[in-house]
Amino acid sequence: MALVEIRDVYKSFRRDTQSVDVYTGLSVDFAEGSFTALMGPSGSGKSTLLNLVAGLDKPTSGTVKVEGALVSSMNTAQLATWRSRTIGFVFQSYNLLPVLTAQQNVELPLLLTNLNKKDRAERVGIALGVVGLGDRMDHFPRQLSGGQEQRVAIARAIVADPQLILLDEPTGQLDAKSSDEVLGLLQRLNSEFNKTVIMVTHDQKAADRAKTILHLEKGVLVERQTAFAGAS
Repeated sequence: MALVEIRDVYKSFRRDTQSVDVYTGLSVDFAEGSFTALMGPSGSGKSTLLNLVAGLDKPTSGTVKVEGALVSSMNTAQLATWRSRTIGFVFQSYNLLPVLTAQQNVELPLLLTNLNKKDRAERVGIALGVVGLGDRMDHFPRQLSGGQEQRVAIARAIVADPQLILLDEPTGQLDAKSSDEVLGLLQRLNSEFNKTVIMVTHDQKAADRAKTILHLEKGVLVERQTAFAGAS
């Protein structure tokens, strides 16, 4: 069953007086429970694809559906509500607020829900426990390593229990050991918790942790390769 359905998507941007085409009729599905790595050169449309799936951007034409919901036609208010329930987004730069503790950073998405303080605290504790940082709840980002910051960002992405996790270069700023820990965590979220994972990466070793590798080149899907799940 396809969790994400992208059909005949065209996407162009204005650059000065010119129109730059990113996609000219892209169609692709991402199955429920899949773990996909998106690879390709800079400018090939990898991050744009994540943004379209998350509703952070809209296609020029064509449709984007997630769990049957037509994301490409939602308004801003609908998108905010839908995104808080459905999507967990992890950025390369972590995007943690430096004045908040790990616990407070992870809790942020839950402030958009109707959960009371006790329930929010329980969810945050579970999410930080899953990423192995239950003992770092009161630490500020400056007191954490890069790998720990990224795991806090992943905890924030999963705290509302979304079905779909999107990651844009999640290991781009990490050393080899931290990268390995983060990628192992993503594999666990996929295999044990059945989260659907779509990860943009330039790193072949990171991509090899996925079940499927898709290559984008100039907005065109040029290769589909099955990765060796569990390879390091």
